[in-house]
Amino acid sequence: MLYRLDVAASAVGRAFGAEAGNDPWRGGHVAPGSFAPVITAGREMIAGPRPSERQPSRMVPRLWGVPPPPSVHDAPRHGILSVRNADSPFWIGNLRNSEFRCLVPCTAFMEWGRTRDREGKRSQHWFALADQPVFAMAGVWKDSEIPGFALLTCEANAALRAAGRDTMPVILSPDRAAQDLWLHGGWDRAGRLIVPYSSSLMRERGSPAG
Repeated sequence: MLYRLDVAASAVGRAFGAEAGNDPWRGGHVAPGSFAPVITAGREMIAGPRPSERQPSRMVPRLWGVPPPPSVHDAPRHGILSVRNADSPFWIGNLRNSEFRCLVPCTAFMEWGRTRDREGKRSQHWFALADQPVFAMAGVWKDSEIPGFALLTCEANAALRAAGRDTMPVILSPDRAAQDLWLHGGWDRAGRLIVPYSSSLMRERGSPAG
């Protein structure tokens, strides 16, 4: 999977009600192992117990890819990019603690198809949303030697299955309440957001430039 965020940092901050600070993002392509803006609950820089007052959401740069546990010997080169099993011991502690969940802003994402062209290149399927020009994918972050994040995935909807995929990124509703639930809610409720997005609200498009 690859994705794009074709708006600048200031527009991302406005879209999600987050403090963009001095984030240098100007828009463009996001590949595994590269930095991209994510929206956090604003607690990652504050030590100690959770304060009684909610902190403002913040937009911060993080690397797409989380280093795997030491027991994994054949880890992907860019680390773990997605969470396929939310109950995995590697992820569940962070997912249950809302401070480690994040929103990953996006304008379009690409999934590899099963077919190849005459030159042997795999087909690309780019998807955008009809109801959200800038949308949030559900993410989770972990800190080790690098400030990484990974995307939550779920069962593919009809549009992704037609492209030959069995999973897709978890896309959150444009309703600010759903985004707020992912950033701040208990796992018993936030976990219910891990569902396929409606195919009727998705549109496949040609490969974006850049």
